[in-house]
Amino acid sequence: MSKYLRLDPAKFDKPRRILEDGVKAHAFPGAVLAVGRKNSSIILPVGRLSYAKDATQVQSNTIYDLASITKVVATTTAAMLLVDRGLLELDRPVGHYLEEFTRPFDIAIDPLWLSRNDVTVRHLLAHTSGLPAYERFFLNARNKSHMLEESFALPLEDLPGRKTVYSDIGFILLGEILELVAKQPLDVFFQTEIASSLAMADTQFNPPTALLGRIAPTEQDETFRKRLIRGEVHDENAWVMEGVAGHSGLFGTAEDLSLFCRMMLNEGRINDKQFLQLSTIREFTKYYPAEQGAPRGLGWDKPSEPSASGRYFSASSYGHLGYTGTSLWIDPEKDLFIILLTNRVHPSRENEMIKTIRPSVHDAVVEAM
Repeated sequence: MSKYLRLDPAKFDKPRRILEDGVKAHAFPGAVLAVGRKNSSIILPVGRLSYAKDATQVQSNTIYDLASITKVVATTTAAMLLVDRGLLELDRPVGHYLEEFTRPFDIAIDPLWLSRNDVTVRHLLAHTSGLPAYERFFLNARNKSHMLEESFALPLEDLPGRKTVYSDIGFILLGEILELVAKQPLDVFFQTEIASSLAMADTQFNPPTALLGRIAPTEQDETFRKRLIRGEVHDENAWVMEGVAGHSGLFGTAEDLSLFCRMMLNEGRINDKQFLQLSTIREFTKYYPAEQGAPRGLGWDKPSEPSASGRYFSASSYGHLGYTGTSLWIDPEKDLFIILLTNRVHPSRENEMIKTIRPSVHDAVVEAM
């Protein structure tokens, strides 16, 4: 992975125009599109950091709040590394790692309480744990410990393994499991074991204020923090957890994420060194169907109909979206990755035009390739 070629920018006029039109339509103030193969890539920035007339132009090294891309680049990758090292067992019950998860509870309130013993780490990763999708813990919780207590107390909504429900709660708990297994905080493990190994110099939790000028702002929060959110995690639950959580909190650049994607396309290798075992990558990125709901991988999303990845990504593809307007998709069959970073929640999360723009950009890129 040491030598890379630059793709011809002229090939990508159409996806660039789609993004420029998105800026004009106020779908987002700016965006960075990165496209690549195992040994080649290109990064195309458009627009500005905000809608202010004097706002800084977006650059290839603009830093974005990656939102739920945290789930795959940090949390899932940490899980893969710990599996490779024999420290994490996917089919062990969550209660083995977190005793509080199965502590005695009132069955009248939680009729599926006994089934909590059957929830495994694999269920958390595949979003088939039976846990709810999301809770507004931040309205009452004021620190990480309180957040975890609230997560432990949530009743299951379904039997484990029966239904796919994308769950932030599951990844909050998964982050705690990984910290216990790794014996260090998630942000420290990410920095020392993942970011440093991949030379992802600008990807981290809680970026320092010295980088603020390069960070795209997210929402003008009128209800909770009552300020413009910039350089601190947009997700309120992750913010209560001091910016470090299994479901959200990571900031990064398209340049850094390109390094990550190339590692995945190179079957887990970095400069001829095996960073992740290929068997583990395959285990995590295959389909895990449930009785109900769109099948996913372990941590990773998979193409479905309709898909945010567009029309052309193969069944072997995997990727993830971030609520702030970010995404990455990897197709090993086509030797292709596409990263799209925006701050579509600026100034308001009500703007959802990205939902139609993203697949159009993906389709235009594949057609150009």
